[in-house]
Amino acid sequence: MNFELFTALKLIRGKSSKNSGRNNIRPIINIALAGIAISVSVMILSVSIVTGFQKEIREKIIGFGGHITISNFQSTDGFEVVPISTDQEFYPELDTLEKVSNIQVYANKAGILKTDEEILGIVLKGIDNDFDWTFFKDFMISGDTLHFDSEKKSNDVVLSQKIANKMNLKVGDNFIVYFLRNHQPRPRKFYITGIYETSLEGFDDLFVIGDIRHIQRLNGWNEEQVGGFEVNLKHYSDLDEIDDFIFHHIPFEYKTTTIVTKNQNLFGWLDLQDINVTIIIGLMIFVSGINMASALLIMILDRTRMIGILKTMGATNSSIRKIFLYIATYLMAVGLFWGNLIGLGIALAQKYFKIFTLEPETYYITHIPINIDIANLISLNVFTLILCVIMLIGPTYIVTRIKTVEAINLD
Repeated sequence: MNFELFTALKLIRGKSSKNSGRNNIRPIINIALAGIAISVSVMILSVSIVTGFQKEIREKIIGFGGHITISNFQSTDGFEVVPISTDQEFYPELDTLEKVSNIQVYANKAGILKTDEEILGIVLKGIDNDFDWTFFKDFMISGDTLHFDSEKKSNDVVLSQKIANKMNLKVGDNFIVYFLRNHQPRPRKFYITGIYETSLEGFDDLFVIGDIRHIQRLNGWNEEQVGGFEVNLKHYSDLDEIDDFIFHHIPFEYKTTTIVTKNQNLFGWLDLQDINVTIIIGLMIFVSGINMASALLIMILDRTRMIGILKTMGATNSSIRKIFLYIATYLMAVGLFWGNLIGLGIALAQKYFKIFTLEPETYYITHIPINIDIANLISLNVFTLILCVIMLIGPTYIVTRIKTVEAINLD
C-alpha cells in the first residue's frame, strides 16, 4: 500500500480528538454528503422515470401498428390502400429472423359506428390468426381477445373502453358499423367480445379490431389480398437495421415504413425528454461537485498543522494532495451509496405500488412509469464519480500555498 492511500485510510478510520477541530467540520461534511446523496437520487429517478415513460408510450404505439409495416408503394397514409398479396417470399419467413418476433397481415377500413342514440367515426383494423395479442392482453379490462374460425368470417370485435363509454356499450352487446363501397353505405353488424384500455389518445378513441375478411369483402379483394404486413421486433433498438434489411429484400413495388416515421410527432416529443434528463444530470453533478469541493477545502484548512508536519517529513505537495483526493473520493462513494439507496428505494416503490398517478388524458398513462436499467445505473454512478473527482483536483492546489513553518506554529 502506498503512503498516500495508507495515510488517507488512517484519517478516514481514525477517531477525532476533542482538540483536533474535526468535530467542528463534521456537520459541514454531513451536509456535503447529504447534497451528494440527494443529487444522485434525483438523477436516478429522472433517468428511471424518463426512460420508463419513453418505453411505456413507445410500446403502446407499437402495439397498434407493429415496428415496421410493409405496404404497396402506391398506398398513402390514409385508410384506403392498394392491396398486396400474401403470396410473398418474405411471408411468413421473416419471423424466422433472430431479431424478428413475428409478421402479421392487416387492413384498415374507416366507418361510422351507430347505436340507437349515438354515432362515432372509427377505424376497423382487420387482422387474421397470425396476429400477436401479447400487447393487448396486458390492457384487456373486460372480456377476451379474438379467436377466429379459419372456415368462416367472424363478427366478433374488440374495442376500447373509451369507445364503449361514448357509445354506452359493453361486452356482449351488438352494434352496426356503416362502411362506404362505391359511394354506397354497407352496414355490418358486430359483437363485442372484449374491451381494452391503453389510455393512448388518438388510438383508444379510434380503433376497433376485427376479422380482416370483412375488409376484404367490403373492398372487393380476394382472400389473398391484404392492406399490408406488420413486422414486430424483439428489441426496439434493432428498428433501423431490420427496416433496412427488409427494404432490400422485398419487391420494388413495396415499401417499408417504421413506427417512428408514422408517428413523428409522438416520437419527437419522446426524444425531447432526453434533453430534460441531460440538463437535470448536468445540474446535479455540478451541485455535487461544488458541495464536495467546499467540504474538501474545509478539510484541508482544518488539517493545516498535519500538512505542515507531513511536509517537514519530506512529503511533497503532490503526495499530500493525493491524500485529500483519496479522502474526498471515499466521501463521494459514501454519498453515492446513500443516493442509490434512496433513489432505487423510491423507484422500486413506485414501480410495484404505483404510488404517484398521472392524468391519462395528458400523459397517456395512469401512473408514473419506472424503468430500472442496471447499465444506466452503473454508467451514471461511474460518470458522476469521475466528473466530481476531476472537479476536486483544483481545490487541492491550496496545499501548495500552505507554508511549513507557519502551519506547524499555528495555534
